[in-house]
Amino acid sequence: MTDDAGQERLAAGYRAFAGESAGESPRYSALAAAVAGDRDVLAFLADLPAGKRHPTLLLAALRFLGGVPADGAELHDRVAADAERLRATVLDRATQTNEPARCAALLPALAAIDGPLALVEVGASAGLCLYPDRYGYRYDGRPVGPPGPVLLRCTTSGAVPVPAAVPEVVARIGVDLAPLDVTDPDDLAWLRALVWPGPVEAERLQRLDAAAAIAAQEPPQLLTGDLLDRLPDALALVPAGATPVVLHTAVLPYVEASRRAAFVETVRGLPVRWVAQEGAGMVPGTGEPHPGGWGPYFVLSLDGRPLAHTAPHGGRVDWLG
Repeated sequence: MTDDAGQERLAAGYRAFAGESAGESPRYSALAAAVAGDRDVLAFLADLPAGKRHPTLLLAALRFLGGVPADGAELHDRVAADAERLRATVLDRATQTNEPARCAALLPALAAIDGPLALVEVGASAGLCLYPDRYGYRYDGRPVGPPGPVLLRCTTSGAVPVPAAVPEVVARIGVDLAPLDVTDPDDLAWLRALVWPGPVEAERLQRLDAAAAIAAQEPPQLLTGDLLDRLPDALALVPAGATPVVLHTAVLPYVEASRRAAFVETVRGLPVRWVAQEGAGMVPGTGEPHPGGWGPYFVLSLDGRPLAHTAPHGGRVDWLG
C-alpha cells in the first residue's frame, strides 16, 4: 500500500478518527489530524500490515515508548527517529483497550439473564470486563452493587432497567489472540498506554489500576487464540448449572469481515445468551455501520436485539424504546 490512493485512504481514516475523538481527547484528535496531512508518517503506516495502521495503535505505541507527543511536529520527529522500535512495538502489540466502565452498560443486559452466569468474553484483553459483579455502580446517583475501589458512574436516558443487585457470576473465561496479564508490568503499562489523554484520563487510569488489582486477586481463565477457533474450548469450561453468556465489547471491527460473519452465525446457533457492545452495524440489525466500524456511540444488544446506545468508553446509556 504505497500509492497515493492508498495513503489517501489512510489519511481519510485518521481524519475520521480526529472527528470521533475530539470530545474525549482533543490531543489525540489534533495528532490524528496532523498524521492525515503528514506524507512521511502516512508512508510509515502504509508499510505496515493492514491491521496495524489504526490511530489507536499508533498513538498507544508512541505513548508506550515515550509518552504522548506534544504536537504533530514531535510525532513526525519521533516516527522518523525511532521508526524501527515503533514498528516493532506496533507489530508486537494490538489495540486491547480494557475499559471496566463498559460494565455499566453491560449490567442491565446481564441482570436480565437467569443465573448463575458463566461469562465467556471474546477479545477479552486482560479480562477486566469479566468482573461486573465486583464493581459498584451509580446510575444517575442510584447505587447498585458492592462498595469497593471501582465505582462506575453512569448517566442514562429512557427506561433503563437498572437492576436492584448485580448478577451472580460463577465463571470468568476469556479468549484473546494475545491475552494480557495484569500482574506483568509490561502488560499493565500497555493497558495504561491505551488510555486516551484528556479530561477523563486520570479517572480512567485510576479505575484501570483498581480493576487490575481485583483481577490479580481472582484471575480469569484466559485462552490464547482466535475468537471463532477457541470459542468451543471456552464454552467447555462452563460449569454445570450455569448459564453461558458470550459477550464482547469493541471487538468486531478488528475481525475480518468473513470471520466476523462466521462468528455471528456460530453464536446464534449455540445454546448461549449473547451480549454485545459494538459499533453500529457490527452485529447485524443494530444500525448502519460507521466508517471503520466505530462511530460516536456503541450499540448494546442481547441475543442480536438492540437495547441501547452507549458511550464507547462508558459513562452513558441511552435506552431504546
